[in-house]
Amino acid sequence: MKSKEFEVEINNEVLKWAIKTSGWDTLELSKKIGINESDLNKVLNNEKKFTIAQLTKLSKLIKRPIAFFLLSEIPPEERKPLPKDYRMIPRKKDVFSKETILAIRIARKLQTSSRELAQNLNTTLIPNVTKITINDNPQEVAEEYRNKAKFLEDLQKKADSPSKVFNFLRDFIENQNILVFQFPMPVDDVRGFTLSEDIPKVIVINSKDQIKSRIFTIMHEFAHILLDESIIDMPEESLVREKQNKIEEWCNKFASEFLLPKAIAERIFEENKSNLTETKTLNRLTNKWKISKKFILYKMLKLNFIDKPQYEEILRRPYKEEKTKGSPPPEVRCISEKGKRFISLVSANVNNNFITFADALGYLSVKADHYQKILEKIKGD
Repeated sequence: MKSKEFEVEINNEVLKWAIKTSGWDTLELSKKIGINESDLNKVLNNEKKFTIAQLTKLSKLIKRPIAFFLLSEIPPEERKPLPKDYRMIPRKKDVFSKETILAIRIARKLQTSSRELAQNLNTTLIPNVTKITINDNPQEVAEEYRNKAKFLEDLQKKADSPSKVFNFLRDFIENQNILVFQFPMPVDDVRGFTLSEDIPKVIVINSKDQIKSRIFTIMHEFAHILLDESIIDMPEESLVREKQNKIEEWCNKFASEFLLPKAIAERIFEENKSNLTETKTLNRLTNKWKISKKFILYKMLKLNFIDKPQYEEILRRPYKEEKTKGSPPPEVRCISEKGKRFISLVSANVNNNFITFADALGYLSVKADHYQKILEKIKGD
């Protein structure tokens, strides 16, 4: 018998869990693995065994190491519920894409790893923020954190690009002991989510989204961290929704006031009142303030510079979004995905001999020749 045909003894309860939490259904998987669905169901019911070749295919498809299927039980951290679904997508309540489910899993794994790495260093990752409730005034809370971040008007206007503003806000949030990760997910499925039930608290942003929209999302998700909530949502899509979730509405108000305070917004809208809704004006304002078209229109609507029909008409106009560049170098991708704080934790553990160099490469998902480039880049930024 060929080695690939050897049957593997695995825990079928662990197997069921792995498939259930992958987003794949059995028909899809059976076709990809190369067996019929009834045989896959026999494996799930412990009436048949996978060959090593079939298990290897399954492992690659649902992004689980083969070792996971050999566990005697489902790990406790795997049993955590999914974040609360605030997306309000019709007929998709608690139904997520494979990519989104994978992103949640990776984020939870990094959350656990971060906690362990910090414990090695006797470092705390307790967030340096005050828990608030939706009874607090979102404008006042936003002003407090805008001042704390030193997110000055000139900084926002004179930044070279929206990416500079996003990275500034990400650094501020990570300096509060809240980790920020970025992973690719379908934009029509999710824009961001938070994991707040454990330390460290985590924000995840959809890296496929436009950068100006990500700026709004990161501050909206930060508001959920202040509220101590684990949620998954689509912030900009909820801005002027008829049926409002009270918590989403609070977080939108917070993000709105943080990024463009009422006093500044009223001033710039008044200065451009004669041609405020012209495409040229809107493009200039979104580029100058590094905010999305949808957000600036929301702000105009809330401050009564436009009405709802105007909002909807302008939103339907063709709008040229910034083009995303090709695949970044591995060191840039790693920093974008994992963030400076997590990378610094890994590096400090290597320097103190708590983990090996090989361990570090595993945590960062990079090759050896990229490691030093990553460290040099985060020191230079």
